[in-house]
Amino acid sequence: MIALRPILVSKYNYNPPYSSQALIASYVKPSRMKYCNEMPAKKRVHSNMNRRLGVLLLATMASSLLLKREENAAYGLELDLRMVAPDQTVEEAENGIQNHAKALLRVKDLIESKAWREAQKELRKSSSLLKQDIYTIIQGKPGNQRPQLRKLYSNLFNSVTKLDYAARDEDESQVLECYDKIVLALNDVLSKL
Repeated sequence: MIALRPILVSKYNYNPPYSSQALIASYVKPSRMKYCNEMPAKKRVHSNMNRRLGVLLLATMASSLLLKREENAAYGLELDLRMVAPDQTVEEAENGIQNHAKALLRVKDLIESKAWREAQKELRKSSSLLKQDIYTIIQGKPGNQRPQLRKLYSNLFNSVTKLDYAARDEDESQVLECYDKIVLALNDVLSKL
């Protein structure tokens, strides 16, 4: 964000660019405020024109930035923040979902060995790939099936998040409970897809 700075006022060359009298009055020393209030009408008109030119300049810059953004989108240079992998098809997601689900379930070995940090890393890696696959498949389903699948999806990944927090806290009983919920939720999701 641009910060406004006080403008040094000189008796001989007073031409504040793009600023209003109120702004000047708030930044000018009290001894110089007398001069600001006694500014001739000709100078005030010039100041108003400068302010209008400044607003016009800002509007032009904003519109050029918006046009630049649209051009970038047209050329594919804009970030894609969707949950679906840009080039992933439903068939690719269906082929990869089994491997990613197995990778998620392999976290059990790390949990049993109490390697909490490694379990968290593996959990995050495998769950992000699984999340992408499941979401791609859900988007490919008819609209009337999506709400139920999204609910199952939400239950699964809420349990994954809880497991991640429990592993961070090294709470073994909570980790095992969350893992069991993940297994049940994963079976539900896979059976419905």
